[in-house]
Amino acid sequence: MRTAIVIALLLSTSCLLRGQEPQTEQPQQEPERRWTKPGPVQDGGVRQVLESIVVPPIPNAPFKATLDTEWVRFTPDGGTITFVNERHIARDGRGRVYEERWALVPKFHANGDVPSKMTWIQIADPKQRTLYNCNVQRHACDLLVYDPTDDLTAAQQRTPPRSGTVDHGPVTIEDLGSRNIAGVDTVGIRETQKIEAGAMGNDQPMNSMKEEWHSQELGINLLSIRSGPTIGKQTFTIVEVAPSEPDAQLFELPSGYKVNDQRKNPPISW
Repeated sequence: MRTAIVIALLLSTSCLLRGQEPQTEQPQQEPERRWTKPGPVQDGGVRQVLESIVVPPIPNAPFKATLDTEWVRFTPDGGTITFVNERHIARDGRGRVYEERWALVPKFHANGDVPSKMTWIQIADPKQRTLYNCNVQRHACDLLVYDPTDDLTAAQQRTPPRSGTVDHGPVTIEDLGSRNIAGVDTVGIRETQKIEAGAMGNDQPMNSMKEEWHSQELGINLLSIRSGPTIGKQTFTIVEVAPSEPDAQLFELPSGYKVNDQRKNPPISW
């Protein structure tokens, strides 16, 4: 269920400048598959998508886990801006997926730690083909049609290159071997893409990198790293995982939440 269930993150210059203000002014993670109306018209700013670890809705592979996110942006003067959060994810034996979304907060803050807050709860059921995006603040859930096709590709077995490293033109794929993360065996693959000068308005050659440590048993990445000149460095790490059936109550709608069924009359796309 991508974090495009998609995590849509609004990031503008003004957001970064408000890093010293209360958490409500911080960049937040929102579901990718949740339709959002554009904000007020203004000059400048960027709308970006921060993709987290995908949890495919496969049956008979239950688990519950804690996922840490760290996003480092690089400033022109050589400094960094770092946002972090921690959230819980789970999948039951039926393939249902539970995910929390928490606000990204500054890792380093002049006045000490800035507490994060849960913003969304997402519950996906591949058999019923339903997705509930529940806004914690509004106590309301949007009910959408869930198509698990794209998410299921994340469960595919990883096959490292036999020779250790393979070059496909501008793309290099490396076998990183095996690694145990949070008690789970994983296999690692790194993909580096060379971006020639002028390909995207850049005056110098650049590289972007994707590194994944995948559990063939659970069908998820235990560690995922993305880096590039335009996105900085994004690290998603499973720090705790229990390969057992999670509490069934996680997959029940929060008590008292209003449900808005958007399957028959979906909102107009912008």
